[in-house]
Amino acid sequence: MASMALSLTSSTTYSLSFRSLPSLKPLSKSHPSISLPSLRSNARKSSSSSSSHSHKHFLSPPSLLPLPNTLKFKPISASATNPPQIQPQPWQGASIKPLIASILTGVIIWFIPTPEGVSRNAWQLLAIFLSTIVGIITQPLPLGAVALMGLGASVLTKTLTFSAAFSAFGDPIPWLIALAFFFARGFIKTGLGNRIAYQFVKLFGSSSLGLGYSLVFSEALLAPAIPSVSARAGGIFLPLVKSLCVACGSNVGDGSERKLGAWLMLTCFQTSVISSSMFLTAMAANPLSANLTFNTIGQAIGWMDWAKAAFVPGLVSLIVVPLLLYVVYPPEIKTSPDAPRLAKEKLDKMGPMTKNESIMAVTLLLTVGLWVFGGALKIDAVTAAILGLSVLLITGVVTWKECLSESVAWDTLTWFAALIAMAGYLNKYGLISWFSETVVKVVGGLGLSWQMSFGILVLLYFYSHYFFASGAAHIGAMFTAFLSVASALGTPPFLAAIVLSFLSNLMGGLTHYGIGSAPVFYGANYVPLPQWWGFGLLCSIVNLIIWLGVGGIWWKAIGLW
Repeated sequence: MASMALSLTSSTTYSLSFRSLPSLKPLSKSHPSISLPSLRSNARKSSSSSSSHSHKHFLSPPSLLPLPNTLKFKPISASATNPPQIQPQPWQGASIKPLIASILTGVIIWFIPTPEGVSRNAWQLLAIFLSTIVGIITQPLPLGAVALMGLGASVLTKTLTFSAAFSAFGDPIPWLIALAFFFARGFIKTGLGNRIAYQFVKLFGSSSLGLGYSLVFSEALLAPAIPSVSARAGGIFLPLVKSLCVACGSNVGDGSERKLGAWLMLTCFQTSVISSSMFLTAMAANPLSANLTFNTIGQAIGWMDWAKAAFVPGLVSLIVVPLLLYVVYPPEIKTSPDAPRLAKEKLDKMGPMTKNESIMAVTLLLTVGLWVFGGALKIDAVTAAILGLSVLLITGVVTWKECLSESVAWDTLTWFAALIAMAGYLNKYGLISWFSETVVKVVGGLGLSWQMSFGILVLLYFYSHYFFASGAAHIGAMFTAFLSVASALGTPPFLAAIVLSFLSNLMGGLTHYGIGSAPVFYGANYVPLPQWWGFGLLCSIVNLIIWLGVGGIWWKAIGLW
């Protein structure tokens, strides 16, 4: 079989096939090739004249007779003439520039001479920790991968043992955060979250701002009864906020985050640190501040003492911060006068609660009850959450496969546990104590008034929280040192203690890892990391002005100074 390509037009290519090679006669030397126009001309000539001499330079008429049977014209596809180009696979590894920035940060700090009074291990761990923080900010890889690489570097360099590096995976807080995501799955899957969301929309949905305030003050009312901000934010309000966002058409990944979800997530998070500051029982580490206060200055902070001092500045912050975020980071949906009517229609369409919704609601009440009264029953928040999840798994409301598919939960568990481990060993290695002592000596030598000195101490204490992934760790490392120096510089001891206690909650709003509610709300993926940190800094400035300004006047009025 032989084939020859004949070009009929500029745009179409055909294949000429000869099935009977023996029938072909040798061509004359003057005609080494046959062109299609020649064949056509020959055909015309043969039809007009039967003279044999007119065809002497062409194939004889008998050889042309089988043409319909021996010649086949087949279109040749473009892929045959132009083979498809193989598209290169997109790069799926790390973003190179952020990765270089992260590694370079660690290398530079690593080779800086170790300051006097700091162990070499502590300095090396600081280099790895800051390198990890830069990686978490710039995100050359997902957060969990960056944190895991940081732990790997600490083990590889013998800065931490394997058991030390992964010790925080046994810490209850990261697991409580992960469990909160599993609860959120149950809320959404059963439709209970939507039902509650529609109830809120029905009552307060005529404006986004009103909806935000209803959530803010609901959370503040629950704060004194639920001593875990992680459980409060993640177990109750995150599922509710997610459902509200979905109900209003604001979803992750489709460009609709700014419709409502981004503002609502940021608002609920920033106000969760405010409500945590308002009550002694609103955050697990608050009793630690009270305990250290008694051990340092011999004065006890009672529940009412705390609430009385925090009520006025806390109330002002709860009003101002949502409004501020509404102005600088507004939701696209601002007014929806038809929302209450539509929500009522949705509720009517949903009908009565299903069996799974009822199980979810009862389980929630059980879990919240254990969170509230767990102290008396000696059941911690994580154990209560595990019991609640067990009920959901046994009844099939949530399946284990669904829990495994919650990739954000496992990613959050990984990076949060890694940061807790590194920050904890920075304290154990003495770096935080060295930092505290150095700072307070410098401030004490300035010869300023106690108000100015205390203001400097407050700023140093507050913004050093960028180095901490836990409020309890920060309090344990620095609270006593800063309280002692503030008292020595003339600050009224009780005032210094209670202000530092309040700030130990407010500073959690700086980052996406600074307090238990941070990774919960950030993990919803409605707000990009740079914006999360930027608005965290802005809200911190506003909160400091309110708590030290309005709060200072209030504390003067009630006799704290």
